[in-house]
Order: sequence, then C-alpha cells, then structure tokens
Amino acid sequence: MISPSDSDTTKTPEESSSYIPADRDTEFLQRDELRPLRVGIELLKPELIQREQGIQSTIVVFGSARLQEPAAAKQALHVAEMEAARTLQDSTCRHKIAISQRQLVLSKYYDMAREFGRLVSSTCQIDGRCDYVIVTGGGPGIMEAANRGAADVNAKSIGLNITLPHEQHPNPYITPELCFQFRYFAIRKMHFLIRAKALVAFPGGFGTLDELFETLTLLQTGKTENVMVVLVGRDFWERLINWQWLVENGLIAQKDLQLFCYAETAQEAWDLISRHNGVPSS
Repeated sequence: MISPSDSDTTKTPEESSSYIPADRDTEFLQRDELRPLRVGIELLKPELIQREQGIQSTIVVFGSARLQEPAAAKQALHVAEMEAARTLQDSTCRHKIAISQRQLVLSKYYDMAREFGRLVSSTCQIDGRCDYVIVTGGGPGIMEAANRGAADVNAKSIGLNITLPHEQHPNPYITPELCFQFRYFAIRKMHFLIRAKALVAFPGGFGTLDELFETLTLLQTGKTENVMVVLVGRDFWERLINWQWLVENGLIAQKDLQLFCYAETAQEAWDLISRHNGVPSS
C-alpha cells in the first residue's frame, strides 16, 4: 500500500492529468483503446463541415502526384540534360533523361486536369449551388491541377490529405475551409465516395490504381452505385492494364468492362459524366 508520503507531492490535484476533462486530454485520446472514437470523429468532422459548406455532390479526381505542368516538366528535362552533359552521359543520367522525357509527354494531363476542374466547377457552382465539387487527395501533380482549375473560376474544391511518413503538404488551390487531413486511410476512402457522382482517373501510380480498383470493386460487387468511372488517356490505361486478358482468363466478366469508359480530353470526360447524370455540360 502506498502511503501519502510515497506519492508525487509536487503536483496539486488540479495539475494531475487525471483532472483534465476527457475531451480535452489529447494524450488520453491517443491511447489504443480510444481508436473507435478517433475513427468516428474522423468520419464525422469532414461530413459536418461539408454539410455546412453546402456540398451536395462531388467528382473525384485521381492522378499522379509526380506529374508537373508542361513548363516545369520541360525545365526538369533541361536540368537532367545539363547534368548529363557535366557527367559524360553516365547510365544514371541517361535514365533520368529518359524519365524526364516521358514525364514531359505526360505533362499534358496536368493541363487537362486543370481544364476539367474549371469546366465542371464553372458549370455546376452557380447561383449558390455546390454540385459536382472537385475532390482530390490534396497533394501536388494532377491533384493540384484539378483543384487549381476550380480556383481559376473562384469555385470551391476539396482536398482530402493524409498523414504520411514523408509529410504531404496540401496544394495551395484547395478551398481552405474544405482542406482536410486524415489519420486513417479507410475513413479517407469513405469520404472520397460518400458524395461522388463520378471518379475521373488520370495517369498515375500506386495511389491512383489503389483508389481506381477499390471503386471498380465496389461497383462490381454492388456495394456502391451510380458512380461513373472515366479513365483519361486510353493509350496509357490499355498499355498499363490488359483488361481483355483478364476477361479471357475468366478473372472478370465481359460485362465488367462496362464499369468504366475512356476520355481523351477534359471536355469529353465532362460530357460523358453530364450525359450520364442528366446535367447540361455547359
């Protein structure tokens, strides 16, 4: 039994952590046992804020965080070429040049994503309405471009950021009141689709593929409905994924190929979505 003389007498009762109200005790809220509460709060906070901001529906835009706008991609290629000239064209520099050349070709999708964000936002955010609001992962590259397109026409757009080992910073074009940061990927994924009318996937890597295939799986299994999936850049996607080979091996059904469609321009992507949902495209 601990006697009063053995206890910490340097603190008054009011200074003890036990005296902090539970909802203000941030250290207590980080305990493993409190995970269910943290998950619930993380689901609820963005939901309430979006309601307050009048967000009725969204279009999700995915794509590579590494793709730059054409001018920046051209400069990156120039830097790679200058570096190669100084190092006598070693294999590492040649590799960097090859990647930079391909990135320059793909940089057209930055402009396309920006144009898409502008088209959708200028059409659907009028007279105080907040329909088909652009939502991205909040980072650079294609995400930045889509948010930027909305900002070009003074429209709202959403960024769903995530805490990562290498800290991700939100791009500057997100509407500040709609810039969220998530701890849990699962809750972030839910918020991508809660209000989504469409998912538009530009060329990207693991993150883009993760969200794309999760959405296709939810549609295939009937767990979500009425989300149109548009893949921008047919040549890229068909080179990356042999959909027909999956069908021929019985791994997906032929009808599963109807879960998505292709577009080559921002206008074509928006026309497909607007026709599907009965919305005037301009």
